[in-house]
Amino acid sequence: MNHNEQPAQHLRAGAGRKRKTTMAKRISAKKTNAGTRSGKNQTFSFAAPGAMSVQLVGDFTHWQQQPISMQKGADGIWRVKVELPPGAHHYRFLVDGQWRDDPECLLHVPNPYGGHNAVREVV
Repeated sequence: MNHNEQPAQHLRAGAGRKRKTTMAKRISAKKTNAGTRSGKNQTFSFAAPGAMSVQLVGDFTHWQQQPISMQKGADGIWRVKVELPPGAHHYRFLVDGQWRDDPECLLHVPNPYGGHNAVREVV
């Protein structure tokens, strides 16, 4: 009986490796193709020379669930590049934990919290 079980275990182990390899190839292909499909690099910036931290939050980050930390330049302007798919994207900045509007953005829409979200159109 043990003799019959060993080949079955061996086959299952081999099949598992093949399945993992195939799955890894699929995941790798998705990562490789993700940047070339339809996303476009967008640069966001916010002038806050005295700030300790600035984060970009929006519908593309699930708002505060996955904020994007920005990098402060020597000029006091915080910047980050983000790849976004075509469409309208609502966003705001969190500066030292406080909500801030994007003064550079010309299109703002009311949000449910009494403020306004900036809108970035990606074509």
